[in-house]
Amino acid sequence: MGSFYDTIEPQLVRFIAKQHMFFVATAAPTGRVNVSPKGLDSFRVLGPNRVAWLNGTGSGNETAAHVLANPRMTLMFCSVEGKPWILRLYGTARMVQPPDPEWDELLALFPPMDGARQVYVVDVDQCQTSCGFGVPLYSYEGQRDLMPQWAQNKGPDGIARYQADKNATSIDGFATGLPPR
Repeated sequence: MGSFYDTIEPQLVRFIAKQHMFFVATAAPTGRVNVSPKGLDSFRVLGPNRVAWLNGTGSGNETAAHVLANPRMTLMFCSVEGKPWILRLYGTARMVQPPDPEWDELLALFPPMDGARQVYVVDVDQCQTSCGFGVPLYSYEGQRDLMPQWAQNKGPDGIARYQADKNATSIDGFATGLPPR
């Protein structure tokens, strides 16, 4: 049976630290619901009710568009090794990106990432755990290096062009709020 928490308790922080992947779910008032898997070393617990995650340049930018229209966000961690457990963090997100005043401070929490696009800060109002009995077991082999290689090959100017071409609007046509570079 699932349990609810008002804060990110120490056992939840330990569980998060062991996960190699998490999922982000957002939705604008209309259009598609978006669920994105995230990896790399891109998640931090900042306090009992606050987390942050670093978003790299990708093929879309749905999360940004959704957060501008509706800041609700759900983050899900799902154990695929060891104890079967699922953790959802429910909260309100805000997007920080260059040249926002907090950008450098938040970016410093993570290893360098070519193509870093946004940091999302989420104020968590509820945590929920549930069994992961139906989740298959997998063995972790490592992080893929394709995204960092892609961004490094593009270089800063190539990433800026790519973001302007591919990340300025969502698939539903909503603005993503990317700043001009």
